[in-house]
Amino acid sequence: MVIKALALALIAVPAANATWTSEAMLLHRNADVGVAVSIPGGLITPVVRRADEKPLSVIANEMKDLAGRARERKLMPEEYQGGSTAVSNLGMFGIKDFAAVINPPHSTILAVGAGIARPVVKDGALATATIMTVTLSTDHRAVDGALGAELLAAFKNYIENPMAMLV
Repeated sequence: MVIKALALALIAVPAANATWTSEAMLLHRNADVGVAVSIPGGLITPVVRRADEKPLSVIANEMKDLAGRARERKLMPEEYQGGSTAVSNLGMFGIKDFAAVINPPHSTILAVGAGIARPVVKDGALATATIMTVTLSTDHRAVDGALGAELLAAFKNYIENPMAMLV
């Protein structure tokens, strides 16, 4: 769901779907999202191409395949090159929040923390809700803080309204 929400946010905020090169800033039409995968000796970011156009089930199956082949070191270069953004998830280790380092050519990376039960006020009463913290790192040459905030607001809208991702 995080990959899909970020992809849809990139389409909603097209100026954030960019990469910086030595020649120019490139704006991308497709929402190609890299996902950090830990492998022996490092990290690799296979890319889910056109993630905004794919159903959640296809993204899940594709990511499972890419991650498995990444760990076996069987990815083709075109499967881990490109994209304008990436997702790094340490939530599965119980990490609440962290800042991820951008992997060029990406201009942004979304660090995803664990969903943790926290107190909230709902309808004027104290309740608990599962809250996930995300942190967006940006290359300010392509995506400055204000544009990054727009991207995060769009992401928040999609992740908090998952039915909007099923269409």
